[in-house]
Amino acid sequence: MPWSAPSLAADPLNGPVTLDEAAQKATNAAGWVEENWSTWLNTGLRILLIIVVALLLRMAIRRALTKLIERMNRSAQAVEGTALGGLLVNAERRRQRSEAIGSVLRSVASFLILGTAGLMILGAFKIDLAPLLASAGVAGVAIGFGARNLVTDFLSGVFMILEDQYGVGDSVDAGVASGEVIEVGLRVTKLRGDNGEIWYVRNGEIKRIGNLSQGWATAAVDVTVRPTEDLDHVRSVITEAADALAKDEPWNERLWGPVEVLGLNEVLLDSMTVRVAAKTMPGKALGVERELRWRIKRAFDEAGIRIVGGLPAPAEESTPDPTAGMAAPSAFASPTSPQGVAATPLPPAQPTNLTK
Repeated sequence: MPWSAPSLAADPLNGPVTLDEAAQKATNAAGWVEENWSTWLNTGLRILLIIVVALLLRMAIRRALTKLIERMNRSAQAVEGTALGGLLVNAERRRQRSEAIGSVLRSVASFLILGTAGLMILGAFKIDLAPLLASAGVAGVAIGFGARNLVTDFLSGVFMILEDQYGVGDSVDAGVASGEVIEVGLRVTKLRGDNGEIWYVRNGEIKRIGNLSQGWATAAVDVTVRPTEDLDHVRSVITEAADALAKDEPWNERLWGPVEVLGLNEVLLDSMTVRVAAKTMPGKALGVERELRWRIKRAFDEAGIRIVGGLPAPAEESTPDPTAGMAAPSAFASPTSPQGVAATPLPPAQPTNLTK
């Protein structure tokens, strides 16, 4: 029987493995590694390069956005220190708006960069991305239908912040609630009502909004006087009171235009109404209206102009009519008149003798 090399391992299917077979397998493995190591190295370097570039790009973009937000806040603080800073810029509103915009931009940038890097890494492994993208699209549609209110609130909040529709400190009318804005978020806006209550309003529920703190406000006052007053005299008195108001502090800063007498707003048999209006600083119209009413009333008292609703006018003295207390003549007073005859009582009936 010829001699054979001892077996190194036993294969349960093919029997024992000889040294020649083991050497052949090692040679094949080494050849396979030698053939594919360049591909592995190329793939690994590509993945490493994708990761490094994505992280560096993400870091650079986030740092640029952070510096941009800080510069916006510094410019807002610089303008706030000037004389008109309180009128033009609200530092807290500007800070919250810039922080919200920066957070959104950083999140979007991170999602796009890391998502693109992940897809490129999967592509480097020769993985077909079509089924993965289709599955992600279906999952996104399902999540969108399930959380449509949340998505609506988020998108509405983003556009409200980007368009600067309102901010912290503004007085707004959001339809479902009204009050002063104390916080602006991507999903919920907080309002403080007139009685101190806090309203949490979802951004997706706001269909219309009126900002009472942007631009300028209008102070309108209606003055009701008797129809017998001289209109030219009334206009001159109101104009003098308005000019005095425009020269005094702090009303000269709160008034952004001259006080105008617009004319007659209503004419009735017992009164006529004069409309007075002026442009004011946002949020200061109510105080200007109260002060304007105060000064107009004092000016009218000095000028002898009586406002309707005050003391009644004294009655003019006249000679009393002696016939005022006499009753009107009546047709029943004459017994010969048809009315008197009809009103005369009938005579009593004579008794009838029924005996024979």
